[in-house]
Amino acid sequence: MEQLSSILPILAMFAVVYFFMIAPQMKKAKNEKKFAAELKRGDRIVTLSGLHGKILELNDKDNSCIIETLSGKLKFDRAAISMERTKILNKPKEDKK
Repeated sequence: MEQLSSILPILAMFAVVYFFMIAPQMKKAKNEKKFAAELKRGDRIVTLSGLHGKILELNDKDNSCIIETLSGKLKFDRAAISMERTKILNKPKEDKK
C-alpha cells in the first residue's frame, strides 16, 4: 500500500503533463496538417515570416507551393504558411453600424 501512495503523485504528474501540454500540441499539429492539405490555388495566405501573397501552384511531390507577391513569384514550403494569420486575413469583414 505504501508503494502505491508513493507512485500515485508521479502518475498524477504525468497525467497533468499529458492533458495540459502534449494533447493540445498534438491537436494543433493535426489542425495545421489539415489546413496545409486544404490549401488550393487562389487562396490568400500569410507565411510565418509575415509575407503576404496568393497561391499560384501547389506541388505535392515536395510539399511546396508557389506564391505570388507584389515583388514576384516565390517558392515556399507549405509548412511555412501560418494557419492563424491566414485565417485572420481571410476572415470576413463585419459591417459597422
